[in-house]
Amino acid sequence: MKRGVLTLLILAWTGLLLFGGTTRAVAQEGKLVLKVTPPQTYIFVDGHAISEVSKHHSLRLSPGDHKIDLVNYGYASVSRTVTITADKPTDLEANLTPITATVSGPFGAMTIEGADRDAVLLNGKTPDFFVGHGDEFNHDWWWKQELVVPPGTYQMTILKEDKELWSGSVEVPANQRVVVDIPKGVRKTVAWPRGETLKAIPRFKAGTASATVAVAKPTAELSASAGQINCGDSSQLKWSSTDAPHVEITPVGAVATSGDQAVQPKQTTNYQLTAVGPGGTVTSAATVNVNTSVQANLGLSPAVIQYKKVGDKVVQEGSSVLNWTAANASQVSIDPLGSVNATGSQTLQIAPRKTGYGPVDENVTYTLNATNACGGTATQTATLHIVGSIEAPPPPELAMRSVYFQTDVPRTGEPQEGLLASEQEQLKSIAVVFKQYIANAPDARLILSGHADKRGPDEYNQALSDRRVQLAKNYLTEQGIPADNIETKSYGMEQNLTAAQVKELLEQNQELNDKDRQDALARLHTIVLANNRRVDITVSTTGQESLRQYPYKAEDVDKLIDRNSPNATPEAEAAPKKDKTSN
Repeated sequence: MKRGVLTLLILAWTGLLLFGGTTRAVAQEGKLVLKVTPPQTYIFVDGHAISEVSKHHSLRLSPGDHKIDLVNYGYASVSRTVTITADKPTDLEANLTPITATVSGPFGAMTIEGADRDAVLLNGKTPDFFVGHGDEFNHDWWWKQELVVPPGTYQMTILKEDKELWSGSVEVPANQRVVVDIPKGVRKTVAWPRGETLKAIPRFKAGTASATVAVAKPTAELSASAGQINCGDSSQLKWSSTDAPHVEITPVGAVATSGDQAVQPKQTTNYQLTAVGPGGTVTSAATVNVNTSVQANLGLSPAVIQYKKVGDKVVQEGSSVLNWTAANASQVSIDPLGSVNATGSQTLQIAPRKTGYGPVDENVTYTLNATNACGGTATQTATLHIVGSIEAPPPPELAMRSVYFQTDVPRTGEPQEGLLASEQEQLKSIAVVFKQYIANAPDARLILSGHADKRGPDEYNQALSDRRVQLAKNYLTEQGIPADNIETKSYGMEQNLTAAQVKELLEQNQELNDKDRQDALARLHTIVLANNRRVDITVSTTGQESLRQYPYKAEDVDKLIDRNSPNATPEAEAAPKKDKTSN
């Protein structure tokens, strides 16, 4: 290899031309003093290929910051940023660390003629792709100066300072030597038997007038932690490479020579790691399959609900639970509810759209729409059926009181006789209002409950109370109430009011003054018997009961209380007395 004073003179002159320009400019420059090993190290200044350096070599540079790359294939390169001060020296010391790993075959070789000490780069144009200079690869005599490479095709670039002297493709077969003439290009390819004998050789070896640079083929390995993911999930890419200054992952972009990175593809993606170095290009791939489909379900329990409204009051309002799931979805909505979580349930209280009176038979449809960022979609529907009715409001509560009877009335032989005028008027008023009531509530019924006072045998009193409810029922049907809307019950004397209860009823009766109450209390025994000869009335739909208010102010009250009173009719006076045996 050519070394010595000539090299220093050439470098000094080159530095003067490139970085000085004129004598006046040189005076304004600073000096970079290089103390670098090994001596074959090549220097790049701000990306420009200068030459190899020696232990005492120096360069004149313009003031300011400069990027210095120190490279020698087979050694770990060093990059520094130095600040140059005008008319002052700046030292740069560096000891490049050798790479001890050897290079194994198969091999091919290159001989480069006419490149002098110009930088030789393979497969790239930055200092990372430097393999040596032309003076290290210019003959294949006894003293070998050769560039040994893996078989393949290379893009060779020859740089001199800031100029590209030549760039072209060079194909190197196994055990063949390719001669490249700069700037003409490939001159010939010849047999290279020595390549067959080489096993594992060092990356850099230099001697007297000899040099061998063995370029290693890059390695690359890429893997994915999860090869199958759902949309929105991540997979971790992990990769490593050697002997490759330029590493990129498609479609990620440029990456470090080794590392890991989370990816979240929206569709099945093939990731390819490409490692490019002076020794060639290698690739490694990993595929992440993305499940883009959305699995959705929507259901109602129950699917049919009952609804009933009477006037302004909702009598029956069923509920249903809407349940849904949407796997592998990022956005979920249910019409008409709006946005919802991917999984959930909601209790529905539904009123029909119908507002007028009549039957209700409506459907409410719920539609679930689920999507994800990967383009997956799903739609599900569920229909809720509402059945029932909306009815007119019932009339207000019936103004009604219980109906009272004389002793032992109606008699067995005269079951259709015995209603005094006051009690007939009471039943007529009830009939008028109840007919209006059942127009809106046709299922409503009047429940008539017959009673008898405590005198007489049980069997007789039971039959007597039955005749009383039948008489009242017949009278009501005559007033226009359907018989199906009347129900009868007979209790005999089972539910007789006590003296205390009758006293309480006297106190509650707003029609009586104090004297009236005292008169009634004076004959309490008779008043208790009179209050128990009655028919009570109950409305089935509302539970309203007739007011137990004895008609003390009625014109015929004396006949009602005591059939044998002085005010009784001659017929009543002539009637047989049964106070001791009947009621």
